[in-house]
Amino acid sequence: MTDYTPDARLLAKAETLTEALPYLQRYAGETFVIKYGGHAMGDPEAARDFAEDVVLLKAVGINPVVVHGGGPQIGAMLKRLGVESQFIGGLRVTDAATAEVAEMVLAGKINKEIVGWIAALGGRAVGISGKDANLVIAEKVTRTEPDRNSGIERHVDLGFVGEPVAVDPSILRNLARDGFIPVVAPVALGADGATYNINADTMAGAIAGALDAKRFFLLTDVAGVLSKDKTLISDLDAAKIDALKADGTISGGMIPKVETCVAAVGAGVEAAVILDGRVPHAMLLEIFTSQGAGTLVHA
Repeated sequence: MTDYTPDARLLAKAETLTEALPYLQRYAGETFVIKYGGHAMGDPEAARDFAEDVVLLKAVGINPVVVHGGGPQIGAMLKRLGVESQFIGGLRVTDAATAEVAEMVLAGKINKEIVGWIAALGGRAVGISGKDANLVIAEKVTRTEPDRNSGIERHVDLGFVGEPVAVDPSILRNLARDGFIPVVAPVALGADGATYNINADTMAGAIAGALDAKRFFLLTDVAGVLSKDKTLISDLDAAKIDALKADGTISGGMIPKVETCVAAVGAGVEAAVILDGRVPHAMLLEIFTSQGAGTLVHA
């Protein structure tokens, strides 16, 4: 009888599974809200990796809810149509024509692409928007900026740009209970009956809070929060974030991301994570390994 010596690669896979076991037990039955960023969606291979991760989460008993962005795709479509875009404070000024294009791209093309990726891997995804079953009620965003000549603050009309003021997650809970993976486009109705385009980070954070999600993941095109020497900061709370904003370590587009994470944690999410969506299986590395892969924000 010959002795059997397992292949080292197979042993490594088995060890990976045993390392994941306590995390599988911890998160079984919990809800994860995942914001899938517009830039992170650009690569077909990365899109497949993302869909594999989502299908795997559902298969091991976790309830993923995907909220996607689509800013670059909206910009590309507007350019094709010859529509100029203007941004104020990182938000696209959205007139009626732009709002119509944004809804077409977000709730139509991108939403159904993600549903298709998940379905191709055996998942049961359902694409909806904030309009469906009054999932999200929006309110028109108002912004001020200094006048170029006088420096006096003035109100700026962003058009059909909204922010969530109420979330009814019943439809998401019902879909998850019935074995479906909700995929949500960041479009919602206002109390005035108008359709508003909502920043996907903000929408995902509001949904995560309403669901009391165990984890809120912001998948984007950066590794997470970086120190001044460009190393990843793996753990933050609100006080540390305030200090890093004050000394300029956290600046620019990272500020609204960390503020969204802090707001989600304040609303009841156990922890939020900023991850690089371009890294293969970044979510699985964060969830099922002790080292993690991004910046964890907690209370």
